[in-house]
Amino acid sequence: MSAYEVPQITEADTLIENLGECRFPSPFKKESYSEQLFKTDNDRILFDITYAGTMKAIKEGRPLPSFEAAGPRESIFFNPAETKVGIVTCGGLCPGLNDVIRNLVMGLQHSYGVSRIYGFRYGYEGLVAKYGHSPMLLDSDVVSDIHAQGGSILASSRGQQDTPTLVDTLQRMGIDILFVVGGDGTLRAANEISQECKLRNLKKSVIGIPKTIDNDIILLDKSFGFESAVSEAVKVINCAHVEAKGAPRGIGIVKLMGRDSGFIAAYASLASSEANFVLIPEVPLKLDGPNGFLAKLRERITTSDHAVIVVAEGAGQDLFKDVNLGTDASGNKRHADIGKFLRDRISADMKEHGIDTSIKYIDPSYIIRSIPANAYDNAYCSHLAHNAVHAGMAGKTGMIVAMCHRVHVNLPLSLIAKGRKRVNTISELWRGVLECTGQPASWE
Repeated sequence: MSAYEVPQITEADTLIENLGECRFPSPFKKESYSEQLFKTDNDRILFDITYAGTMKAIKEGRPLPSFEAAGPRESIFFNPAETKVGIVTCGGLCPGLNDVIRNLVMGLQHSYGVSRIYGFRYGYEGLVAKYGHSPMLLDSDVVSDIHAQGGSILASSRGQQDTPTLVDTLQRMGIDILFVVGGDGTLRAANEISQECKLRNLKKSVIGIPKTIDNDIILLDKSFGFESAVSEAVKVINCAHVEAKGAPRGIGIVKLMGRDSGFIAAYASLASSEANFVLIPEVPLKLDGPNGFLAKLRERITTSDHAVIVVAEGAGQDLFKDVNLGTDASGNKRHADIGKFLRDRISADMKEHGIDTSIKYIDPSYIIRSIPANAYDNAYCSHLAHNAVHAGMAGKTGMIVAMCHRVHVNLPLSLIAKGRKRVNTISELWRGVLECTGQPASWE
């Protein structure tokens, strides 16, 4: 069973837009393995790979939605000698951003011979003249060792910018391909840029590389940086366990990233096996009552003398129904701080019941976001970036590169609007968390 709920899509939802006829031969040499190396638009990966789903569609005479396979094409749309490229990173920091930038540049320069590559600094602000962020000229020397660093060499920013103004900049600079690295809000803006280019009849390719440390972009197997975040979060949970056991009736609280989806909290807790309670946005949190969280925590403390609580930042927001914190620069509703709230409520509840405790609260979010990518994400970022380059040079636009069913595919940017990926609470993933922690399936 899938770890998340899968949306319904049609074949029309999967179509990738092409700028025109591919008239230039690919610089890739035709060697003995070229038939496997080159892909065509007819190379497809089924959306529903289950036997039951496939047979049902066949019996009903319905088409089977499928995704276009990513990879190099034998012929390309842009002439590499004349092509100008832009790269922009947006939103919060995430392990692997520099890996993506490096591999975009290396792929463009070494595989296709593109020499004019510009990095727009501080997100979409870099394409708006009034902010004064001059583009950075990128080549293999500039990016040679940036993958060993956390963050983004181009830096980043949040917030919407005027789409026509962004396209004006692309037009003025003669940018043929824009690679956009960011989350769902960033990619929605990328789709608007693509549509604006289409309205102006500009032959410009807009390719997204999805980035979200929360792993919440729909249809993707996994987002880059997620593996690195989970690995680092495991270390923090283990430290919280040591702290909890180091004092009588010790309680360690770890708040992890996860605005609307609890994937980091779930996977890190599974990997650590030291968490006793895992609180995620997908499971409503009830504090009071005989089966509420506080009662179960008191039971744990009195029988085992310590407890480790892992809470995703978006968990328990129903407890703050009367609190309106507005929205952030990206337009997302600001969440109340569930970590500090739990710390204070647990402390008060334990005192009320005459239980003397030692509570340690840890929020490593910004540390985790800023670490360099681990080995898995290094490789994953390489594949995503190289496939993005192949798509851009082939004249594809309004799309992202992604891994689905462990195969790299091209997906339309419009699919991002289908929803947000969230933990399926009747999946093997969540069942594993419940078995590891022993916590109840609900707090009712």
